[in-house]
Amino acid sequence: MTITPATATNVSELERLKTLHNGTKQKLTFSDAEFERRLSGLRQIMAAKDLDAVILTSYHGIKYYSDFLYTTFGRNYALVVTANESVTITANIDAGMPWRTSYGDNIVYTDWQRDNFYFGLQEALRRAGVKASRLGVEDDALPVMTRQRIQDAFGGATLVDVSQAAMRQRMIKSAEEIEVIKHGARIGDMGGEAIKAAIREGITEYEVALIGTEAMVHEIAKTFPDREVRDTWVWFQSGINTDGAHNWATTRKLQRGDILSLNCFPMTSGYYTALERTLFLGEPDERSLELWNVNVEVHKRGLELIKPGAVCKDIAAELNEIYIGHGLLPNRTFGYGHSFGVLSHYYGREAGLELREDIDTVLEPGMVVSMEPMITVLDGEPGAGGYREHDILVIGEDNSVENITKFGFGPENNIIDR
Repeated sequence: MTITPATATNVSELERLKTLHNGTKQKLTFSDAEFERRLSGLRQIMAAKDLDAVILTSYHGIKYYSDFLYTTFGRNYALVVTANESVTITANIDAGMPWRTSYGDNIVYTDWQRDNFYFGLQEALRRAGVKASRLGVEDDALPVMTRQRIQDAFGGATLVDVSQAAMRQRMIKSAEEIEVIKHGARIGDMGGEAIKAAIREGITEYEVALIGTEAMVHEIAKTFPDREVRDTWVWFQSGINTDGAHNWATTRKLQRGDILSLNCFPMTSGYYTALERTLFLGEPDERSLELWNVNVEVHKRGLELIKPGAVCKDIAAELNEIYIGHGLLPNRTFGYGHSFGVLSHYYGREAGLELREDIDTVLEPGMVVSMEPMITVLDGEPGAGGYREHDILVIGEDNSVENITKFGFGPENNIIDR
């Protein structure tokens, strides 16, 4: 481990970069073979685009290829991949943790001189013996100012977007990834059961959310004892707060007759899974029950449509017809589902695999997608509230599809009468 000379008496004398191999490498989420498989795929993209190196700067890009998930706090992070090397560039504030928790080497940059991050990028290529004329970057998640400073750091090099090709690679999950996602779905179901047991008149949304989060966090720690425990959350909503899918819990107290929305998000080493269900505290009124059953009808049909060879936009079109038949198409609020993997409410998205009218991706083995129809009826109208269900499906070989969500849905399962 390189340390600062004890003779330094001025910040200007401190090093710009450090090697902080502090401790030993920790067990990662996936095997070395899995990371080499991913890096091999990225290097195929590099070859196809005639790139000398790739500089990944997004949460999802760095996590996918190195297992390191950074916390920005206004600092930049990167993973530099060349033909033979992969090196994370991380801030001194994190010390040796990024090296311990990532696949590949690491360069630490300090705060003691402006632009040390970009100096670290240059050093990574210098160590690899690469003089870059064409560099890959992720334009889907790269701020304009940062892109320009990367451009300035590498003179006449041409910056080429690799984000869409890398996204396509992430859309096909390996067996190891699917195993992690299955654990996430199982843990989401556990959070849902804890929430269902806690629902009662007078309890607040945020108290219910805390109960679900705690149940999931304990199980994640038990299942993945060698990884960081972070980022898991619950959106539990009631009444008017169910109108949006991403509404945070409030201090509102549950009342009998409320429509409820349970949304569990166990984050297992950066991998997102979700469980979302409509519930009612007490018997729903006639119109609410009618709306709920329509959404369940769409959900069930959507589960049937997800299979190898299906086209995302065709699934959306057929499900739209059900809503049209009930006069509810204008009440839809988002697409019918999306891909899973390295994503969260503040990072990542495999936008090329969403069940929407403008996506022509064909479903194939190795993809993992949700079915999650939702409609919202505005306050003051009969049956007011947001109705949604959410299951996760793994598309396998030989025309097989596995629904890995086991928590029941619909009125027969989720009317809480106590």
